[in-house]
Amino acid sequence: MHPLGPPPEEQHWVDTAAELAREFAKTAAAYDESTDVPLANLEALHTSGLDRALLPREFGGEDLSYRSYGEIVRLLAAGCPSTACIWVMHVGAAIGLVQMSAPESARFYADEYIAGRRFANALSEPSGGNLFLLPQQHAQPTAGGFRLSGAKRFTSGCEIADHFLVNVLIDDTPTFFGVPADETIKYLPIGDTMGLRANGSRLVEFRDTLLRSERRCPPSTGHRPNRIGGGIAFLSLGVADAAIAALIEHARTRTIPTTGQPLATMQWLRFDLADVHSRLEAAGMYARHMTWLADQNDLEFNPATMRAKLLANQVAVDAAQLALKAGGGSGYLSTSPIQRILRDAYAGWVMAYSVEVCRDRLSADLFEDSNA
Repeated sequence: MHPLGPPPEEQHWVDTAAELAREFAKTAAAYDESTDVPLANLEALHTSGLDRALLPREFGGEDLSYRSYGEIVRLLAAGCPSTACIWVMHVGAAIGLVQMSAPESARFYADEYIAGRRFANALSEPSGGNLFLLPQQHAQPTAGGFRLSGAKRFTSGCEIADHFLVNVLIDDTPTFFGVPADETIKYLPIGDTMGLRANGSRLVEFRDTLLRSERRCPPSTGHRPNRIGGGIAFLSLGVADAAIAALIEHARTRTIPTTGQPLATMQWLRFDLADVHSRLEAAGMYARHMTWLADQNDLEFNPATMRAKLLANQVAVDAAQLALKAGGGSGYLSTSPIQRILRDAYAGWVMAYSVEVCRDRLSADLFEDSNA
């Protein structure tokens, strides 16, 4: 019943996510080791109705609040962060196309989404760094639309995607398109990632791919929050939750040979745990504030997403490092969840916008405000 928490009438969706996350946690390590995309988890999310609940009401959904969405992402990320990452990108691409497209295309994408088709974002470019909303690749005019020859990278869940949200330059203007997966789109390995190993991120190569005119998104007519920006911080918060849970479990069961007492009695660990958990609570509260801004369609949502991500990324890494410190050699073993959680924590740090880009943007705003 917290004012920044999920509305009471939506709590059942959060409860559904909690049940799914408990099941996903059982296979998270296996998916991390195999790097297989957790398709069964994604199908379970769709079957549960969570996908559809996020759609706007006029397209058959429940327009689920950002406050509930954030809590759902956090729970899923604590269970299996690779599943949560693909789901955030899937939801973000699908809902984005529904919201940004002309009416006929919006209805098409909503129907595809309801039917269980998969969506992915193809936004980040190899030479673009974190500036995924400022593409550098031009699409060339052709009969029926435009042709794109280029590449996008870190496209989570791309190999199971039926549709892509693509951002390109048309007459030097960033423009979104919905693009179906076809034979002109190839998926190239970019090397094993250190964390989120099962999120299926690949380099996506477009080889003279047709961007159809009727799937071109019209220019934006106003501010609108987006599910990706609203979900990224909660991915890291979920990883931090998992790190603290793993730390507590290890500290309770690990006996210190010299004293016969559990590691949990060590004062240094108790102090450090209290510190990192307090910062996690603060980061979580700010992230909830960010989702409240989204639900109000407040213009402060965009800068709030950067601040929420910055705080969440930092505390996730710190919580995972503390878990490894407590785990010692045991936590460093491949059989320990701690080493996997640490790798996943760093993934959030480098995801767009990276911590460094967030810091730069936020400080630039502060300097600009001080000159006003």
